[in-house]
Amino acid sequence: MITENSAISLFLKDEAATIRFGEDLALALKAGDCLALSGDLGAGKSSLARALLRAIADDERLEVPSPTFTLVQSYDLRIPVSHFDLYRLADGAELEELGFDEAIQSGICLVEWPEMAEGELPADRIAMKLEHEGSGRRATIAAPPGQMQRIRRALAIRAFLTKAGHPTARRRFLTGDASLRAYEAIYPDQDGRKILMDWPPLPEGPAVLDGKPYPKVAHIAENAYPFVAIANVLRKRGFATPEIYEVDYDQGILLIEDLGSDGVLDADGKPIAQRYRQSVTCLAQLHGMKIPRDIRVTETRIHHIPDFDRTAMKMEVRLALDWYLPWQRGTAASDPERQEYLAIWDALIDDLASAEKNLLLRDFHSPNIIWREGQQGIQKIGLIDFQDAMIGPTAYDLASIVQDARVTIEPALFKQLMDDYLALRRAQGNFEEPGFLKSWAIMSAQRNCKLAGLWVRLLQRDGKPGYTKHMPRTLSYLKVAFEHEALAPLRDWCARAGIG
Repeated sequence: MITENSAISLFLKDEAATIRFGEDLALALKAGDCLALSGDLGAGKSSLARALLRAIADDERLEVPSPTFTLVQSYDLRIPVSHFDLYRLADGAELEELGFDEAIQSGICLVEWPEMAEGELPADRIAMKLEHEGSGRRATIAAPPGQMQRIRRALAIRAFLTKAGHPTARRRFLTGDASLRAYEAIYPDQDGRKILMDWPPLPEGPAVLDGKPYPKVAHIAENAYPFVAIANVLRKRGFATPEIYEVDYDQGILLIEDLGSDGVLDADGKPIAQRYRQSVTCLAQLHGMKIPRDIRVTETRIHHIPDFDRTAMKMEVRLALDWYLPWQRGTAASDPERQEYLAIWDALIDDLASAEKNLLLRDFHSPNIIWREGQQGIQKIGLIDFQDAMIGPTAYDLASIVQDARVTIEPALFKQLMDDYLALRRAQGNFEEPGFLKSWAIMSAQRNCKLAGLWVRLLQRDGKPGYTKHMPRTLSYLKVAFEHEALAPLRDWCARAGIG
């Protein structure tokens, strides 16, 4: 059982339980962690280390030789791992000669017989002791709060899978996204692969506007109810969204259908035209349907889809003011510049009053589209990551896909996608094309102003420089939006301010 104090105590009834525990730990550890494994000979240290390494490698046949004689064995895996056995260490000071400090800077260190270098190991290590107990063994873990929280979360997910009827399922890291969600591939004994969404509840952040934190202002989903609601309502209308098998709303853990792993990009990361065209077809069909605003999720919970309102739109475009502009030119926006920029956006948002509005998925682009070969029609497009969906100008989602933020859409493909979409919408009838194209230009500008600021925020605040490679593309997309006459005031302001 898991105790309520600072330590965790688990009874592992057999070798299989030890292996599962090692696999669970593999999902809890991060670069910089030191896992110190102590216990008598035969207590299971090597078995646990082997299971952990094979899980990180996602290779059940990975050779894991004992480092008893080499003292350290290194593995270049998803997270680099160095496996130390200090039994033959003459002096703890020798740990530095083995490259311990360098190894823990960029990876995980597994240390057997840590007592041989007690004073040289990090104070914030995870200490685990394995002891014989009856026909099994007991694992006792002590760790600082951050590491302990991750371990408890991994064990909570194992308990969730047990309750869902999959107590012995294999778990493997799948992916994480720019948010705080993470995903695991789950392999039950007999069924095919399933996906686990790990979406832990978080404390409310600081107020950014009118006493509200950013997620509430920008209508970012804070729990699993919106995801389940949108998945169910779209699936009932023929779209390919994951079936929800099991949910723990309080803990934020979901077991869902695996729609596949193929995307809409080729091996070189370039768009596959056929798949983008099919994605646009799917989008046109969605926009021709009326989606209810209030969706029952459980007997006691109804999800009300929020509006993409003025407050949310302006909160996002402020990112260009607050992050991109100072980064680009070295000085913050002046008060007159801010007032003029926000006034321009007020006028543009006023222009959206008559725009076609329906469900917008918000992030309909390559990372969130699954290609389902062998399916027909809209079922060929798997939809994921729609929990932040809103009611707003449908043109926003079209801008998201034809100006994919992470992929360069060349002009010829852009024209083809726009032509495809518009032809399909005309065929549906009751489609006001000039007004739609105007709203498309405004939504394109809104999205790309947001992204220009977001890339800089990810660089400067979050220490994620990789996103700035998208900046030239984002600015080129913004220039396309500026071609519409309605964007002339914003185009002129950006030219004077140095955006673009």
